[in-house]
Amino acid sequence: MKDEKDLLANNTMSNELFQKTITNLQNDLYSLHSDRISPALVEDVVVMAYDSEMKLQEVASISVPEPQTIQIQPWDKTLTKAIETALRECDLHLQPVVDGETIRISFPPLTEERRKEIVKVMHEKVELARIAIRKTREEILRGLKDQEKNGDISEDDYFGQEKDIQKEVDSYNNQIKELADKKESELMKI
Repeated sequence: MKDEKDLLANNTMSNELFQKTITNLQNDLYSLHSDRISPALVEDVVVMAYDSEMKLQEVASISVPEPQTIQIQPWDKTLTKAIETALRECDLHLQPVVDGETIRISFPPLTEERRKEIVKVMHEKVELARIAIRKTREEILRGLKDQEKNGDISEDDYFGQEKDIQKEVDSYNNQIKELADKKESELMKI
């Protein structure tokens, strides 16, 4: 009975770890810019505020007043310069314009070259997700191997669990591929 509970606990834990990787990838892909501008594009830009690093969404309101424009309204007006600096220095190649206490970022329509650059970044994020899935699988298998060595589970249980985990990994890798294909077609659509 104890072995069954341990196996169920391991299975639940592995599902949570794999699902967390998928959720992180979905968030990363959502933040990649296509023709639809989203506040998510800049929400996680790190701003030096109050002698610490904070995400932009923690120090300002972010809106999309026009289809190709993001507007940022700092809650503390003294942070305007720090926000502008963070936006310029982030890896998104943004050109923020300060208009009094408001910061605007305009996005021109994407060129084919820029779309290809974004797809390349997307593929890097997808590969990181695949690596995270593999690492999670290896950690789970290592834990199962330790349980087998300690006599907590039998060799047959180990190999059965290994097979089940590989099926999960394959399923999550298919989800990653579907997310990547969908995002790539969205990014390359003119």
